[in-house]
Amino acid sequence: MSTSTTPQVIRTERGLSITGTRITLYDIMDYLTANWPIDEIRAILPALSDEQFRVALDYIETHRPEVEAEYQQVLIQAEENRRYWEERNRERLARIESKPPSPEVLALRARLGEQKTRRRAREAQEHGA
Repeated sequence: MSTSTTPQVIRTERGLSITGTRITLYDIMDYLTANWPIDEIRAILPALSDEQFRVALDYIETHRPEVEAEYQQVLIQAEENRRYWEERNRERLARIESKPPSPEVLALRARLGEQKTRRRAREAQEHGA
């Protein structure tokens, strides 16, 4: 997305973001902390112009301690969210699995079983002939 104004880093509800995009500095930090080469990071973020990318990198470098501290908080929150949803899904899946299958599911299973039996019989006939 091109813009006529100079790109900046601003604080949005998503955190430190690059103006005119939905890309946060934390997106870039993921790659930097994984030691990706700058040119590969640039290639994976084609939505950013070269100037937007440069502004983001300059901001990270200039404000490294603050960005790093905030990034660590983002990672902690993301891990808490992951654990919450994993547990919630585990409970939901357990409830679903404890319910008996519906008549429709039982009918589908029966049809699949019949098809498998016919296929095996056909294969046995072909190999035995």
